[in-house]
Amino acid sequence: MNITVQPKGGQPIYEQIERQIKDMIVTGALPVGELLPSIRVLAADLKISVITVKRAYEDLEKEGMIYSVQGKGFYVDNPDLAYLKEKQTVDMEDRLASWVADAKASGMTLAEAADMLSILWE
Repeated sequence: MNITVQPKGGQPIYEQIERQIKDMIVTGALPVGELLPSIRVLAADLKISVITVKRAYEDLEKEGMIYSVQGKGFYVDNPDLAYLKEKQTVDMEDRLASWVADAKASGMTLAEAADMLSILWE
């Protein structure tokens, strides 16, 4: 499982882990029933606290994305993918709306914003 974290990225590390695991589940990169790395192994791989990974796994479990089997680990659950994709779209729209508001406040034109998005897309 390929997860990267940005310690100075502005978003809490546990949220970065959650988002990446959710994305992998939604895209099918992590299939239903797949065993996730243990909390300790993932923490060691990412060089972060086990408490941070534990928080991410607990949040994902509360959302029904993963489930735990005592003594065996965490597994990918069978979430409602249509709902998750819709939620992901709404989240992206919210972030994009915030970005558009910032761009307008800075005096950026629609053409400049479109150019920036086009460059970043590539």
